[in-house]
Amino acid sequence: MDFAGAHRRHIAVLPTPGMGHLFPLAELAKLLVSRHHFTVTFITFAAADNRATKNFLSTLPAGITSVSLPPVPLDDVPEDATIETRMSIVTIRSLPALRSILIDLRSSTNLVAFLADFFAADGFEIARELGIFYYMFVPTNLQFLTLMLELPALDAAVKCPFPELENPVRLPGCPPIPGPDILTPLRDRSNDAYKWMLHHARLYRQAQGILVNSFSAIEPGAAKLLAAEEEGRPPSRSAATAVASAAPCLKWLDEQPQGSVLFVSFGSVRSPSDKDSSSTYFTAHSKEDPLSYLPGGFLRRTKDAGFVIPSWAPQVEVLAHPATGGFLSHCGWNSTLESVKQGVPMIAWPLFAEQTMNAVMLVEEAKIAIRPKAGEDGVIDREEIARVVGELMEGEQGKAMRNRVKELKEAAEAALSEGGSSYTKLNEVAAKWKKDFGVSA
Repeated sequence: MDFAGAHRRHIAVLPTPGMGHLFPLAELAKLLVSRHHFTVTFITFAAADNRATKNFLSTLPAGITSVSLPPVPLDDVPEDATIETRMSIVTIRSLPALRSILIDLRSSTNLVAFLADFFAADGFEIARELGIFYYMFVPTNLQFLTLMLELPALDAAVKCPFPELENPVRLPGCPPIPGPDILTPLRDRSNDAYKWMLHHARLYRQAQGILVNSFSAIEPGAAKLLAAEEEGRPPSRSAATAVASAAPCLKWLDEQPQGSVLFVSFGSVRSPSDKDSSSTYFTAHSKEDPLSYLPGGFLRRTKDAGFVIPSWAPQVEVLAHPATGGFLSHCGWNSTLESVKQGVPMIAWPLFAEQTMNAVMLVEEAKIAIRPKAGEDGVIDREEIARVVGELMEGEQGKAMRNRVKELKEAAEAALSEGGSSYTKLNEVAAKWKKDFGVSA
């Protein structure tokens, strides 16, 4: 069979700025190219036009190209606008340029589908006009998707701010979520971010299909319900991807006893900020000397007990190392999947966005994490930190979590293997994009 040139079906992918969104989409694109013989173009926002993003895109294999949307004016957007508000405005104002790029791709490639990240569903209308498929990719989990699908109904039913609810929010197939742990932009209804999230939620149901970066064993309740057909809801497919990384020298870990090291990482948020933790979302840069934020003498006092990396860490390799026995994580979904893939239990320390909801799910449903309790002042003290670290690394609860995460590791491997659920669902989507292209949806 000839898969060369114009015979290959082409996919246009629009990721939200942020490496945590780009990584899983890139892994998905690699599968679409290598296994299903598509070609792919990443359409990136100007906000993601930084060195780290460019370098990463340049490493992707043949068959994957990229093009950047031009900057849009944001002078009228308040400086304190949230990420969700800013990204939503950027998307709306980028639609004319997106239309031009998709039209160019349709004329120069065999364009069959538009795959949008979850802030880019406004582009569905353009794809519909061009007669191509329009699907959504959710880089986080089924719980997040369930919340967004239910949000319009929740907005009508719940009259007070979510953090003030006496009872937890109950989503179909998901563990109860305490109001204070709800998705960050939904906590203040007077903020524009809430209105924008409601806007996006209403667009979710317009998608012809939704791909979710998760697998059924870690979210069995939500997976079962979302797999069932429901009028007005697009079919969702759990198509987890494995994020790869390049390994530098891990000599220090080689010298540590097996299972003795606690890996601490808060994802892309590296240097402290005067704003909230989400302030580094659009960038991939650290301060010149992030170690300067540590207490005086910290490196000297801890040099025999730990190892500090000032910027990006080879997270996949660290988690895979035999010396690593636990992961203190911000509960970002990429980090969660990587931890599960390596069979490492977690301490849940969420920061923003959907991470607090992820923490609830990992503790209450998946049972692979322990979450420290804050005092009345909202601060987690050193005694509590010592308690959860000790429990994770040496306690009975830690032992149970370690056994459970190994079960999920095996389930994840099975899902990604030939004949597994994620493998099969992605095959079904790819076949539809090939076979049904040109048929009115």
